[in-house]
Amino acid sequence: MCDACVIENVKNKMMSRRHLFKGAAIGMTATALPGVIKPALAVQDSAYHDLTHTLDEDFPTFSGDQQFFREQVVNFTEHGYNLYNLRINEHIGTHMDAPIHFSEDGNTVDMIPAQDLIVPLCVIDISSRTETDPDAQVTPDDIKQWIADYGDIPDNACVAMYCGWEKHIGTDMFRNSDEAGVMHFPGFHVEAATMLLEDTTAKGMAVDTLSLDFGRSEDFATHYAWLPQDRWGLENVANLAKLPASGATIIVGAPKFKGGTGGQCRLFAIG
Repeated sequence: MCDACVIENVKNKMMSRRHLFKGAAIGMTATALPGVIKPALAVQDSAYHDLTHTLDEDFPTFSGDQQFFREQVVNFTEHGYNLYNLRINEHIGTHMDAPIHFSEDGNTVDMIPAQDLIVPLCVIDISSRTETDPDAQVTPDDIKQWIADYGDIPDNACVAMYCGWEKHIGTDMFRNSDEAGVMHFPGFHVEAATMLLEDTTAKGMAVDTLSLDFGRSEDFATHYAWLPQDRWGLENVANLAKLPASGATIIVGAPKFKGGTGGQCRLFAIG
């Protein structure tokens, strides 16, 4: 057989084997990994939501003082690129409270494992009450009603309060401080936090206000009940009204710096 014929024969056999292996691989993937393919398709059919407020120097704070500062130290005109130095409080804007925030030796923000930051989201809507009562709180009865409507709180869930408060950002109503300096906005009642701790495996709690506790709290009872139990909280969460009460997943882009008591988050939801 001529050299050219031998080369052509070998090439044809190699091509046949490649097609055989490729077809077998596709078949094995479709047969053995249906769980990998289906979630990918499900995500493509889902809605994506940004639950993060844009942070600027005027964003309202719990103390009322400015807590975000930036200085441009490099600019494009002079240097060919832009760069800012930032000075910022951990607990401003859409942010996380890590367990150490209200405990002596709890986990710092960098110690929270990734699997605890991508979890089912349950939204409890109390906005109908807050129109007339800015001191309204999520109570055990609200949680019981949610369970009656949607089933058990999923394992490791984040339970969020939606009270419609984000519409007040940019106005004095967001802090809603009276003449005595006492703030009035909704939050979680300590008995609701206790119920979640005793009856569920929920990992997170979230609010669309400045604090997990309602504004006129004097003792931060909800913070002290919740965070020391290796739980985390999210404050100033945006766009909860766009999410279903049940069935969404929240992705918490928490910061990761050593020893942090919390910090600004980029929050996303799928569902």
